Amino acid sequence: MMSTLELCHIVESGFLPAKCKCTIDAQDQIMVQIFDRERGHADLLAAGIPVSSLNSSRAIANLIARLKDDLKLHSAGRRATAYQERA
Repeated sequence: MMSTLELCHIVESGFLPAKCKCTIDAQDQIMVQIFDRERGHADLLAAGIPVSSLNSSRAIANLIARLKDDLKLHSAGRRATAYQERA
């Protein structure tokens, strides 16, 4: 099992050049915040992810891929809303 610092570093590195903050709480659950580069606030927040579920490099890569997909959907929805407001 890798250290929690190493796990967070891997997750955060998966979102570069965007800012990503990974924290692990007392219940060994991960919270990942991905920040909007232009506005600086959290664009996506994923919490309650058990550390025990990230027991392989494949599991970590799958988490990063799922979060990137969620981020794309969130960004696309925001762009559609902004477009509708201008119309």
